[in-house]
Amino acid sequence: GSVQMESALLYTFLEASSDCKFRQQLRSLQSQGIGPLVAGRYCYDDWELQTDGNRSGHMQNGDLAFGPEVNEEVVRIIAAQLAEIGDQFDKEIKARVVNDLVQHFLNENLSREEITLEGLVQAMPSDMEREKAMLVLAMVLTKKIANTVPSLLQRVFSTTVNYINQQLHNYVVRMV
Repeated sequence: GSVQMESALLYTFLEASSDCKFRQQLRSLQSQGIGPLVAGRYCYDDWELQTDGNRSGHMQNGDLAFGPEVNEEVVRIIAAQLAEIGDQFDKEIKARVVNDLVQHFLNENLSREEITLEGLVQAMPSDMEREKAMLVLAMVLTKKIANTVPSLLQRVFSTTVNYINQQLHNYVVRMV
């Protein structure tokens, strides 16, 4: 499926995060067409905003297909809220965990099985939805890895976008 929404959300999250030491690499991602798209519009399949404010879409392969536009402002607001939560999580994540992930990315032998956020999710507030905790955690780890080794941003970014798309896509759809 399309990863544009996840890509836009992660990009905007990183942009909104405090303590981002890789702004230059982030801009280079945007120049490659990753992140917010031209004219503030994200392009999807068939999607309309109804007069009552609800969105309509149609089913495609059993999934709700996004239409021509997802409001960039909505994505920005959601990403900013997630970035705030992420800044709080940031303090909870041990440097050792980040360094282990950095090593995996540097060695390029990262398999999906090795990315386990489960242990870290236990540290999250119990009143938070599990999906939201997983989403914020994945995005915070992306930021921390890129802060540690900025040259890994592109690989970490695409790995995270794929993870979010495969594991949390329906949650992201409901949020946006």
